[in-house]
Amino acid sequence: MDQIKIGKFIASCRKEQGMTQAILAEKLGISDRAVSKWETGKSMPDSGIMLELCELLKINVNELLSGERIMAELYDKRVEENLLEMKREIEEKNRQMLMTEYMVVIPAVIAGMVIVFVIAFIAMPTWLRIALTIYVTVMIFTVAFIAVGIEQKTGYYECQHCHHRYVPTYWKTNLAMHMGRTRYMNCPKCGKRSWQKKVLTKGD
Repeated sequence: MDQIKIGKFIASCRKEQGMTQAILAEKLGISDRAVSKWETGKSMPDSGIMLELCELLKINVNELLSGERIMAELYDKRVEENLLEMKREIEEKNRQMLMTEYMVVIPAVIAGMVIVFVIAFIAMPTWLRIALTIYVTVMIFTVAFIAVGIEQKTGYYECQHCHHRYVPTYWKTNLAMHMGRTRYMNCPKCGKRSWQKKVLTKGD
């Protein structure tokens, strides 16, 4: 999506409604700095306030995402284009989040292995050995909790029986048996247990 175009469109619609950035921000319960970022193309409105924003600007969500007014005969085509673009952007964002998981885990694993090697093969006072053991244990558990949190919030898990895609709770994800990003869990829709794969979008 063209954020610059969308930002200019938001600014134009806001002015048409006789609102300053501060007034629009106040009506939405956000800062005028956030509105400024939208209008300069630095960020996009959160999905949670898009409907309210569109109502205030007297436009629809499809027009907002297109960055222009849409004639009735082009509306359906533009809706489909915007939905596909949103799906691609969500998928890319989720892919980047999963890459972040690797960036957190891999350095921690390497550091943990180095510390374990030091503990096992280098002479040192007992108190230091105990301190390093506690440190590496805490580090591993902390990184594991962070990594699972990233994985749980990113994308969906797909039931292998009914193909329902959903986001499980953090603890359900954390406590499930797993092989990589595939976890053995109950599907909330059909109730059956299966090895559920991580997928990046709600549906194909």
